[in-house]
Amino acid sequence: MTMTQYQRLVLAARPRGEVQESDFRLETVAVPELGDGQVLVRNHYLSLDPYMRGRMSAAKSYAASQALDETMIGGTAGQVVASRHPRFAEGDFVAGMLGWAEMGVADGGQLRKVDTSQIPLSAYLGVVGMPGMTAWYGMHQILQAKAGETVYVSAASGAVGSAVGQLAKLRGCRAVGVAGGKEKCDYVVNALGFDACVDYKAGNLDADLAAAAPNGIDAIFENVGGAVFDAALARTNAFARVALCGLIAGYNGQELPIRNARLLLLNRITLRGFIVTEHMEFWPQGLTELGLLVAQGKLKYRETVAQGLASAPQAFKGLLQGHNFGKQLVKLI
Repeated sequence: MTMTQYQRLVLAARPRGEVQESDFRLETVAVPELGDGQVLVRNHYLSLDPYMRGRMSAAKSYAASQALDETMIGGTAGQVVASRHPRFAEGDFVAGMLGWAEMGVADGGQLRKVDTSQIPLSAYLGVVGMPGMTAWYGMHQILQAKAGETVYVSAASGAVGSAVGQLAKLRGCRAVGVAGGKEKCDYVVNALGFDACVDYKAGNLDADLAAAAPNGIDAIFENVGGAVFDAALARTNAFARVALCGLIAGYNGQELPIRNARLLLLNRITLRGFIVTEHMEFWPQGLTELGLLVAQGKLKYRETVAQGLASAPQAFKGLLQGHNFGKQLVKLI
């Protein structure tokens, strides 16, 4: 590759059921000329996130579908190599949405300059980026959990869930996670400081959750849906709140029945779905707070890193199957 060309991954076909590597195509394209106000970025990291599966579908959703034969959508962190924007200079580190590509051009207003002196560049795609903001917004604006309350988090070892539980602990709450496998649950409790973590793969979800949340559940941060959400509803206290962030259990088309729906009424539960990019007015405050917590060592995170652009499809497939630990990234440099 030269600086006049770069590689990108485009969506070649819409998945039918599980994502396949053949749904993507690797292309070499020319670096475009910069217009006024534009910035050329060499991406160092790509962010892989569950929401991308929904964007690959043609079905109507909260955002436009990913176009076929175009660069696959996604968050990026990298370094400016050329700029025609007064706020950005060659060498600046930036976060943006340049997609699954080695390089990209963006208007300056679409990029966020980041400081790598105390926080690693990769963290701006995770705990100090969209996943961290998702956790922060759900906790502060929807759940508003108080000290002494029990907060339940599904996908607790993931990029969003791991931050939710730690933010809950900082508020004086009991944090109960659900994750797949003993290794992930041990990490959630021993490294992240959750009070308990239930292994949904162990086959005793209801009984184990009852033991982990003996005083019931006051706030649910839901990333998965399906059985783990249903089990949490069964443990809710009166006036519980639900921040509905994701339904990864149904991203390949599976049904997501709620058998305990009656408890939404009986316990007067408030349930709110949210898309964090629709609340950008909160991002400056949230990212500042998250960055300070990371720099102080009060907010821990873990990354799973795939190497090279060509690894992205397989890594994304693994993410949707729960193979990753923490934030899933692709390292390009």
